[in-house]
This record gives sequence, C-alpha cells and structure tokens, in this order.
Amino acid sequence: MLEKIHQTADFLKAALPELPETGIILGSGLGDLVNDIEIVKEIAYADIPNFPLSTVEGHSGKLIFGYLAGKYVVAMQGRFHYYEGYDMKQVTFPVRVMKELGVNTLFVSNAAGGMNKEFKVGDVMVITDHINLFPENPLRGKNYDELGTRFPSMTEAYSGALIELADKIAGEQGIRLMHGVYVGTQGPTFETPAEYEYFRVIGGDAVGMSTVPEVIVANHAGMRVFGLSVITDLGGKDIKEVPTHEEVQKAAMNAQPVMTRLIKAMLPLI
Repeated sequence: MLEKIHQTADFLKAALPELPETGIILGSGLGDLVNDIEIVKEIAYADIPNFPLSTVEGHSGKLIFGYLAGKYVVAMQGRFHYYEGYDMKQVTFPVRVMKELGVNTLFVSNAAGGMNKEFKVGDVMVITDHINLFPENPLRGKNYDELGTRFPSMTEAYSGALIELADKIAGEQGIRLMHGVYVGTQGPTFETPAEYEYFRVIGGDAVGMSTVPEVIVANHAGMRVFGLSVITDLGGKDIKEVPTHEEVQKAAMNAQPVMTRLIKAMLPLI
C-alpha cells in the first residue's frame, strides 16, 4: 500500500504546478461545487495510477485542482463506496494520497437520510460525530507508523474549531444550519422504517453509505475534518415516502448552493 500511495502521489506531483493543503470530497448530487473552482488541472480517475473507478450515477470520477475562494484545493468529484465492491483500503486510498500531497484539512460532504424529527428535506447538517456501522474498519490489518498511530483517537473526529467557524458564518449569513450525528452503513439498500427508528434511538440524526471510512483514515493521518450532510429524504415508521436515488440526487442539487456558500466562506479563514 505504501508503494502505491507514493507512486500515485509522485504521478500527481509531476503533473501539478503547486500542491494543495485543503481537500474536498463531494458526494451524490453535490458535484456542482466544482463549477465555482478556478480549475488549474483536472485528471480523470481512469488516468491516475492505482485509483479505482466510480461506478455510481452522479459521481463523475475526476480529481479537480484549482482555486476556490482564493484557496488552492483538490476536490474529488465522485467518491468510492464500500457497496460498490471495493475494500476499505481502496475506498480510502484517495485520502492517503491527499495526505501525501500535503493536504491537512479535509472537507467531506454527502447526501443523507434524516431521522431527526426537527429536520426537513433540503436542510444542511454539520456532522458533529459519527457512528460506524460498516462491517469493516479501514485501519484493520498491518499499521504503517508513517501513515499514523496504531490506535488513533476519534474523540474529535470532526474539528470543533471548524464547526464553530461554520456556526459563526451561518449566523452572519442567515443560513439554517443543523447539527447531528451521522450513521455510516454498508448499503446499497435504503433503510427500512424500523432501521431508521433504530438509528435514531442509538443517537443518529442522519444516515448514509459513505464518509465514515474517509474520516477515520483522515484522522489516522492527522488531518482536520469538517463534514456536511444534505438531508435528501426523511425516514421512520411514521413516514411512508419511498426514497429513490434520483430523488436523492435532485434534493442534493437543490440544497448544494447553501453548502457551497458555507464552504466558500470558510476556506479563506482556515
């Protein structure tokens, strides 16, 4: 794995005029944020050594390098999911490469189902913590000390300072910003009403099929993490709507201007 990380990072370093310190992972329906990036370089995953290929509709499969709100960033337009058949090392490989490039702050976003009774479709939720219900941890197996410690702390998996900054900006700009715990599950099925209720009872506010593996690896690598979920549907025993992938994408696209405003306001201040 170390050889692959170095090989991929060396390939990208040779192709780039400068290296980013901030990374952004864009989830389902949220890829339009790249329209706000002053693109310096974009590279298809298919052209990057050792990168998997995204197989999900709504995930374009490109690394975008450029300026967003004056900050030089790398953005993943499309991520990899455990449910696609990748193992956890493949799912989190791009985060390892970002760290090798010099990224120290990671923004992650996703589309999520909401079970908090205060949430509405289209809300943007700051992820304050997560519950890992994936069947495998991306750190399972041999630990490489140069990547991180054997037993990393997850006490503050999502940076308290960045959450505080987001709240301050949301207050100044009149953005409705919710807070909550994200439950990460294997997928690819949407949750049953009983599962929504179960996730709510154990402390979850939103649920999805991504993000948690990348956040674990980012913390292992010593990165600061800020996470956002767009609430694209609501679930529970008292809600009869049946979510579809198309509806999730549509709701995410409608909400993404708020997410974009927030990220663009945060970047110059970190």
